[in-house]
Amino acid sequence: MNARKSGTAWRHANVGRLLNNAVRRFEARVLELMSAHGHAETRIAHVGLTRNLDVEGTRLTELARRASMSKQAMGELVDQCVELGLVDRIPDPSDGRARIVKFTPAGLIWLNAFRDAVDVAEREMRAELGKASMEAILKGLAAYGARFDTLDDDDIVR
Repeated sequence: MNARKSGTAWRHANVGRLLNNAVRRFEARVLELMSAHGHAETRIAHVGLTRNLDVEGTRLTELARRASMSKQAMGELVDQCVELGLVDRIPDPSDGRARIVKFTPAGLIWLNAFRDAVDVAEREMRAELGKASMEAILKGLAAYGARFDTLDDDDIVR
């Protein structure tokens, strides 16, 4: 696609817009699947918290950093997820003043349901786009976004 399209057409055909549309479609499908499997309370904002939360637990400040949001906004999401029974705040054993956000047993069940929904949505996407296209998309996006990945093996319980 030509980035120099005349008028305003470029606003609808630039790669950022296309990626955003694809993400919105994918996430809407995941939420639809979650709802169909008894998790109608799930909102995309909750996914923003849980996709950045290590199973072992993560400090609020680290969650906020990973999600590129303020500590206050992340705190509100954590409060919502506490009310839903998905997470708890527990004392950080390495720092008595700090708290760690951690999945509850119900939250781990939710996380497994979320993984299943993502798997279904990915299979549907693969079926629609074809194996070669899907592999090229995954490889290209992994390479392009690698330096912005907020999770790595060293980011446990921070």
